[in-house]
Amino acid sequence: MSRLLIAITLAVLSASTALAQDYPNRPLRLIVPFPAGGGVDNMARILAQKLTDVVKQTVLVEHKPGAGGNVGSDLVAKSAPDGYTMLLNVNGIAISPSLYRKLPFDPLKDLVGVTQVAATQFVLTGSPKMEAKTVQEVIALARSKPGGLNYGSSGVGAPLHLQAEIFKHAAGGLEIMHIPYRGDAPMLTALLSGDIQMAFMPQSTGSMQVQGGQIRGLAVTGRKRWPSIPNVPTMTEAGVKGMEDGSWYGLFVPTGTSPAIVQTLQQAMAKTLADPEVSTRIRSTGQEPVGSPTAEFQAFFKSEVERFARVIEVAKIPKID
Repeated sequence: MSRLLIAITLAVLSASTALAQDYPNRPLRLIVPFPAGGGVDNMARILAQKLTDVVKQTVLVEHKPGAGGNVGSDLVAKSAPDGYTMLLNVNGIAISPSLYRKLPFDPLKDLVGVTQVAATQFVLTGSPKMEAKTVQEVIALARSKPGGLNYGSSGVGAPLHLQAEIFKHAAGGLEIMHIPYRGDAPMLTALLSGDIQMAFMPQSTGSMQVQGGQIRGLAVTGRKRWPSIPNVPTMTEAGVKGMEDGSWYGLFVPTGTSPAIVQTLQQAMAKTLADPEVSTRIRSTGQEPVGSPTAEFQAFFKSEVERFARVIEVAKIPKID
């Protein structure tokens, strides 16, 4: 029996290796589960051009927004596990299992984390039309007018939504109304017009808008200030503790994808991120390219699902139907 099992295992590995050697032989889809114009879209476009050169096949960026990134993630989870449909997502995918009452897919069971693409942070921004100009002024205003302030997000359950809820809890249980939008771009438009008063923004897009003076930078997450906007204090400096953890970008494929193909994709992404032009463009936004090994990222992803479950429980964030 043991010889038979060994023979079967060798046959499977041989077939898997042969498949990987022929992979890829047609264009690949990189699914962005948010609308165009946001941080994930920007990252995808930075990566796609060089990744095309590395794998010698066109990498097409496709947007499948909806439900805080869950529509696009579900599409990938249910795609053929052949390595031709990939998902670029942020830490929202680790938030969803605890935030939604029911998901059409299980992120831990239905997706394989190929690699962590980058590490990033958030900036709390204010509309130029909002009277509060510092975090402490925001807190004071929110306490004087419970429910009188609002904040925007890129969608219910998205990282920007949860980050604001973490802020409300960390600042002492503020009552600030949530206004969800379908992505970063319409949220930014609302912030600029004054339709919303504040919003957490991804490091890549938020720092550029603050630098340009279009919106006000109130505070950044993380343990130190960002070189791109050095005059904006950290949350800790602004008097709000417990907001040192940031966000990340990860590459995923459907469960069942050949380990050899997963390895090929991990190596291709690591090579892409090591390219001087790509890494410079990512670092210019204050983010850090990673390209971690698959096993390391999968362990990290599992720990993030557990971390956000605790955050949601402590913050008493209600589940979304």
